[in-house]
Amino acid sequence: MSTSATEGQRSGRCRGLLSVLGWVAALVLVAQWPVRVWVAEPLVVHSSSMAPTLEPGERVLTWKVGAGRETWHRGDVVSLRHDGEIWVKRIVAVGGDLVGLRDGRLVVDGQVVREPWSDPGQIDSVYFGPVRVPAGSVFVMGDNRGNSEDSRTFGPVPDSEITGHVVAVVWPHVATVHGGPG
Repeated sequence: MSTSATEGQRSGRCRGLLSVLGWVAALVLVAQWPVRVWVAEPLVVHSSSMAPTLEPGERVLTWKVGAGRETWHRGDVVSLRHDGEIWVKRIVAVGGDLVGLRDGRLVVDGQVVREPWSDPGQIDSVYFGPVRVPAGSVFVMGDNRGNSEDSRTFGPVPDSEITGHVVAVVWPHVATVHGGPG
């Protein structure tokens, strides 16, 4: 067999392999779309509003299954739609709750809430509310209360705007995101 014939066979095998790899890549991309839309989606944290729980640049995984039927709880970290973007915030009050800030401390239904993820010293002398959260809505805030645009600015969030429950940091370090009792 001549050298040019052998090179032609190798070239044909390479083109065939590249074609197969291209199809596999296309299938992976097509298969991931429904997973991202209905099951789970990685998100990038863009601001410091959730620090120290979530830092800018971290990638989190948000679980979407059942988000429309979920019963949300104080302490849940969620992804939500706002201003055409997806935001990550913590639920601090649910429908029917009376919520406010008193000297930087979260107060729900007249009781100061223990929040190990938030430093009230960073926003002492800050007062807000109280406001009643409508049924079918939640009140969200960032853990970094002094640097967070949240329900204090844009109001309660309808449950239908919550896109998922943030369950883990997947990069740069892997960690579980814990909500807590409100």
